Amino acid sequence: MTLVPTEPPGWLFVKLGDLFTSPNDDIVDGPFGSNLKATEYVNHGVPIARLQNIDRNRFVEKNIKYVTPEKTAKISRHTFLPDDILITKLGDPLGKACIAPASIKLGVIVADVVRVRIAHEWVDRRFLCYQINSEQIAEQFKDETKGTTRPRVNLTKIRSLRAGLCPLAEQLRIVEKLEELLSDLDAGIAELKAAKKKLGQYRQSLLKAAVDGTLTAAWREGQSQQPGERIKSSSELLERILHERRVRWEAKQLAKFAEHRKTPPNNWLAKYPDPLEPDGKNLGKISDGWTWATIDQLAQVGTGVTPLRSNFAYFHEGTIPWITSGALNSETVIEATELITDLALKECRLQVYPSGSLLVAMYGEGKTRGKCSELLVQATINQAIAALVFDAESQRCKAYLKAFLLTSYEKMREQASGGVQPNLNLQIIKAIAVPLPPVDEQEEIDRLLTAQFHQIDQQQAAVELALKQSAAQRQNILKAAFSGQLVPQDPNDEPAAVLLERIRAERAAAGTGGGKRGRKTQALA
Repeated sequence: MTLVPTEPPGWLFVKLGDLFTSPNDDIVDGPFGSNLKATEYVNHGVPIARLQNIDRNRFVEKNIKYVTPEKTAKISRHTFLPDDILITKLGDPLGKACIAPASIKLGVIVADVVRVRIAHEWVDRRFLCYQINSEQIAEQFKDETKGTTRPRVNLTKIRSLRAGLCPLAEQLRIVEKLEELLSDLDAGIAELKAAKKKLGQYRQSLLKAAVDGTLTAAWREGQSQQPGERIKSSSELLERILHERRVRWEAKQLAKFAEHRKTPPNNWLAKYPDPLEPDGKNLGKISDGWTWATIDQLAQVGTGVTPLRSNFAYFHEGTIPWITSGALNSETVIEATELITDLALKECRLQVYPSGSLLVAMYGEGKTRGKCSELLVQATINQAIAALVFDAESQRCKAYLKAFLLTSYEKMREQASGGVQPNLNLQIIKAIAVPLPPVDEQEEIDRLLTAQFHQIDQQQAAVELALKQSAAQRQNILKAAFSGQLVPQDPNDEPAAVLLERIRAERAAAGTGGGKRGRKTQALA
C-alpha cells in the first residue's frame, strides 16, 4: 500500500469524502445504470464530460458531445457546474482531474467520470484539483484499481483516498506558487510538443519528396551530365521483376504436376495470373527514367485469417506468432502479442510470412487503416492485414516502396469503401499505382532518407527525454507542494484541524435538515 506522507505542522491527512458537507450531493459519479448512449447525442444542447475531455488540470473542449435538456433533467443529479472538479475513474492512467470551465454553464457527466463539488469556503478547489493530480494520490488510485483490460476505481474507493488538508491561507499560497511554476513548465512543454510535431511534419515532407522525385532532382541532374553515363530506366527493373515472377510460378506449377505424377496439359502456361497493370487514366507526370507500376507487379500480396476463438486448441500453448492490425501503428513489427498453434496454422490455412515482408492495415480502429509496417519476424496475420512479399529482384524496391506506402497513408484511407467503417481490401491494395524510380535512384533515395531520419530520430529522442524530465519535474513540484515544502508556513494560520471541524459541523447540519451552503443545479431552459 502507498504510505501517506508525514503530516507537516498544521496539516491533516483525511479521507477525500470527509472534505465535503454533503456525502450525497457533493461527490457523485455518472449514471452508471443508464449510461448515455451514442444514439442519444445531439448536435446542440447540454455538453457532456467524457473521459477524453478530462486531462490533468485541463478540460479539453475538443469533440464535445451533447444531450438534450430533457435527457439532462432525467439525470439531473449527474450534472456539473463551472468550478466543479471532474475526475476520471476508468482508463490508464485513471484519476485525472480538472476544473470544469466557466464556458460550460451546465454539463452532464458519463458513467466513468466523478463530479466533486466543494460547497463551502474551507477548501480551495484549485488546491484540491492539483493534489488529486499529484503522484501521492495517483499511487493510491493504482492501489485501488480493479481490472486489467479496462482498469477502474469505484466511487467508494475515491471517497476513501487520503488527501492533505492545510490552513486555508497556506492553500492559497500553494496555489499561487504552483500556478507560477507550472505556467513556466507548461510553456516549455508546449514548445517541446511543437518541436515534436514539426519533426514529424518534416519527416513526412521528406517521404513525399522521395516519391515525387524532388529529393533526388539534383542527383539526377548530376548523373545526366556525366560523360558515358545514363540513368537506367526503371522499366528494365520492372521487366526483370515480372520475368522472375513468371519463372517462379512456372517452377511451382511444374512441381505440383510432378508431385501428383501428372503431365502438364498443353494450355497450362496460359493460366498464369498476370498481375494488375496501372490504370493509365489516373496516372500523373513522373520524373525522367521513372515508370508506373502497381503493388501487384512489385510484390506478392496476401492476407490471413482469425482462427476461431472458441477453439481452445487454436491458441492454447501456441508457438507461431499471429499479428493483428493494431501492431501496425509502429513502423516495425518485432513481436506478436498472440501465438497460435500448428493445428490452427493447418486447419485455418494460414500462411507464415517471411521476415522483411511489408504489412498494410486494411481496416482497424481509429487511425489504424492504411498504416504500413515492416515485419521483422516470421509470422501469420489476420484478415485485416495485407502482406507484401518480395522476390529477389523486387527486394531491391522494398525500401522505396515502404517510403511510398508511409507517405500514401491518407490517400489509401480515402480509397477505402464501405459504410459505417470503410475498409481497404486486397484488390484495392494490389491496384495502387507506384511511381517507380530506377534502381540506382532508389538506392540514392534510401541513402538520403536514412541519413535524414537518423538525425530526426536523434532530435525526437532528445525531445522525448525532455518531456519525460518535464513530467518528473511537475511531480516533484506537486510533491513538494503537498508535503508542506513548497511555500513557507505561518504559525499564525488557522490550523487544518479547525477547518475540518467547521466542515464536519456543516456536514452535521446538512444531515439533520439544516441549511446547506453551496449552489443548486440551475433550472433547465
